[in-house]
Amino acid sequence: MSDAVKVGFVPFSAPVRGLMVVFCDEALKFGAATDKALGKAAETVKRAAAANQFKGKSGAILDILAPEGIKVERLIVVGTGKASALKEKDFLKFGGVAAGKLNAAADTVTVIAELPEGAMKAEQAAAIASGIRLRAYKFDRYKTKKKDGENEQVRADVSIAVDDVAASRKAFAPDASIVEGVVIARDLVNEPPNVLYPEEFARRASQLRKIGVDVEVLDVKAMTKLGMGALLGVAQGSARPGRVVIMRWNGGKKSEQPVAFVGKGVCFDTGGISIKPAGSMEDMKGDMGGAACVVGLMHALAGRKAKVNAVGAIGLVENMPDGNAQRPGDIVKSMSGQTIEIINTDAEGRLVLADVLWYVAKKFKPKFMVDLATLTGAIMVALGTEHAGLFSNNDELADRLIKVGQETGERVWRMPLGSEYDKLIDSQFADMKNTGGRHGGSITAAQFLQRFVDGTPWAHLDIAGTAMGAPKTDINQSWGSGYGVRLLERLVADYYEAKK
Repeated sequence: MSDAVKVGFVPFSAPVRGLMVVFCDEALKFGAATDKALGKAAETVKRAAAANQFKGKSGAILDILAPEGIKVERLIVVGTGKASALKEKDFLKFGGVAAGKLNAAADTVTVIAELPEGAMKAEQAAAIASGIRLRAYKFDRYKTKKKDGENEQVRADVSIAVDDVAASRKAFAPDASIVEGVVIARDLVNEPPNVLYPEEFARRASQLRKIGVDVEVLDVKAMTKLGMGALLGVAQGSARPGRVVIMRWNGGKKSEQPVAFVGKGVCFDTGGISIKPAGSMEDMKGDMGGAACVVGLMHALAGRKAKVNAVGAIGLVENMPDGNAQRPGDIVKSMSGQTIEIINTDAEGRLVLADVLWYVAKKFKPKFMVDLATLTGAIMVALGTEHAGLFSNNDELADRLIKVGQETGERVWRMPLGSEYDKLIDSQFADMKNTGGRHGGSITAAQFLQRFVDGTPWAHLDIAGTAMGAPKTDINQSWGSGYGVRLLERLVADYYEAKK
């Protein structure tokens, strides 16, 4: 992970340097330590607030250059709103909005982690630190020149002043691994497809071995032996051979069933023979956002040594239209033995997932499986880019995902499943066809996937609108968002991890 922005914790008594960040409520009140640090500058804040109509609302910013009464270069006041309305995820946001005001000149920053009611809890200060790191992320490794006015990479040492340094460091240790997991997922989605193709993706996923994850890579020979005809049918049109990567973190008891996460990893999707329009096809480098999330999630779980057994499985292919590519009308046999008529080669992600889901269900017999896929444009028609589509055969799992989605801000919206939709993917020549046509496209895709979970409790997250090109947020300004890492890490932590 980039160390351009380094975050550490210091006591309230530490000297304030460079740029200073403080927090106030809607009454423009500060905590005692903040008042002491501000000194005479408190009057400057009041005058600036009146001039800028700053009301201290949640996430609002007051930016004061060379403030009178204090020896700092710049003072940033972040509004926290009403104390009664504060939620856990707000602290992540506060760190993000503060980091959004940093620039290349801000090499030293002091954040006073205090509310008007008193010092922030260690977990709240840790969330501030995470928000800063997530917002500071920038993917510009291929730029050799900067245009006039283009933002330079922020490089800063951020000191977060807290009441209890040791407790804050302890609270941030697991959070740091989660942030690193999000950054890994963002990097993977942002990489160009000539750099990140199936073999290279598998190599990067294999780096998780360094932190104790068991990694197995299945090549074409191994997949052929297993009978993964659905996945291999997609991969056969590319000069880059497909791969399946199985990652295992064994942090629970040996006898305990694992939880499992499966990701679609189409490293580039032309649509195959059913080729896509040229407009915005370059965005299809992000059609592996589900696989990116699974890699980032496994890093997060292993990095914080989660007390759980977890399996992460990703199917990696390119969907290309060469002379060997599969055609509309082809029939392929999946690992499950079920046959699939190819109606549209651009409905390829579900073919990849079908074999990987079946493999995981049969080999690991997990407590549940969650798959993530940038699967359908239809989900964006239904939900826009604010929610991922959630489909599930298990109400408890679905309810838990909805709850942790609200807590983390990575929200999901449950969509219907039902046998009535099955007739749309019935085929006269095979067991099923790979698309059900225009109506209910995200639902028929989920109905298709459900045929390959073998009765395992399962949820499908269609993240086409949230994994790439989604609206910028307080904690993400990147095209690749890393969506799903924080959501699923929280799911594991709250419901499936052994308690200490």
